[in-house]
Amino acid sequence: MKKIWLGIAVLILVVVTIGLVGCGQGPGLALGAENSVSSVSLSSQQQGIWVSAEGKVYVTPDMAILTLGIEAQETTVALARDNAAAAMESVIAAIKAQGIADKDIQTQYFNIQQVTNWNGDKQTEQVIGYRVTNTVTVKVHGDLDRTADIIDSVVTAGGDLTRVSGIAFTVEEPRQYYEEARELAIEYAAAKAQQLADGTCVNLGAVTYISESSGSYYPYITRNFAGAEDAMAIPAPSGTSISVGELEITATVSIAYAIE
Repeated sequence: MKKIWLGIAVLILVVVTIGLVGCGQGPGLALGAENSVSSVSLSSQQQGIWVSAEGKVYVTPDMAILTLGIEAQETTVALARDNAAAAMESVIAAIKAQGIADKDIQTQYFNIQQVTNWNGDKQTEQVIGYRVTNTVTVKVHGDLDRTADIIDSVVTAGGDLTRVSGIAFTVEEPRQYYEEARELAIEYAAAKAQQLADGTCVNLGAVTYISESSGSYYPYITRNFAGAEDAMAIPAPSGTSISVGELEITATVSIAYAIE
């Protein structure tokens, strides 16, 4: 007899549990104040519906940033310096001739170092010369088709001492694009929360928490800059081809809703 009553008690417990989590209209689904099982405390982040969403906006760049310069190697520091200085002077003049203002040309890196080679007979490093590296960044505004012309003119001016380390594309005023991405993220988050609520037969309550993080934005959105020792001298081509493409700007939001 005890086993029979125990079986009945377990069955009743299972039925009550199903009633609480099901999507029917029984009393177990009344998630109002009178049902203490469904009351929500906002003091815990484990309660409510939490969603995260990302919004993306694709933008055509309006600024290019070139990293280029000169590298000269000679048997003495003075000779390497003089050759590098003369070549860089020609490079800067070529850049300015393309309409680039002084404020958009900035020295990024300058270095003088010994060049050594291992002497197997003496089992020691032997100084065989000196290398001077001078690198600048150049900002190109507006018409980015000029970028290829600038590269070609620099290669011609600097000759075999020319080094082009990288090119990057960006937008000068990213704020409006972040705002668009953020709006998309909020819209997507709300849709996700509503879907979760509908799928679990609850109603969304008030927003209890909002957090936003935009994708880190730097002037160099895409970059592929080699070190000075890795950058290759570029022979004067018939014409450099540059593809601007698009940038992706993202914003992510996290939103918590109470459950009613």
